[in-house]
Amino acid sequence: MTGDATFEDGAEAPLRLIAQGPDDLPIVSALVQDAVFPSTEMTWDRPARRFALLLNRFRWEDRPRAEKHKRAYERVQSVLVIGDVLRVASTGIDRADRDLVLSLLSISYEPGEDGAGDIILTLAGDGAIRLSVECVDMTLTDVTRPYVAPSGKAPNHTG
Repeated sequence: MTGDATFEDGAEAPLRLIAQGPDDLPIVSALVQDAVFPSTEMTWDRPARRFALLLNRFRWEDRPRAEKHKRAYERVQSVLVIGDVLRVASTGIDRADRDLVLSLLSISYEPGEDGAGDIILTLAGDGAIRLSVECVDMTLTDVTRPYVAPSGKAPNHTG
């Protein structure tokens, strides 16, 4: 196979993606768009320089198949791990609210010097998490079997 992979290529298999540069981030961002997670499911291991989120990810890669076969949309629990994190800052998040559920809209990158930069996790409701990183080192791994999306709907961002 010499062409690019498609969503259909991985529709039934758990995802395990690695991003090692800024050009890889749009792919991961598209796959985690509309993932939801409790604020209690994000951790920064400062000594290990690792930030991790346990996400309930909408399975965008399965959407065409679900629509074709008229079956329920799915979510899956995934772990998003960002390595080489030097600093973490957030805005618009009440860290004291243990019941807060956040929705991840996108992941972007602001380059710095010598390969360093900031990875920005943009959240619904004007929240954001800024991770100052030495380099882009990210993995996205599905860790459960898919389950029926509780809402029964695909996320929608139109009017």
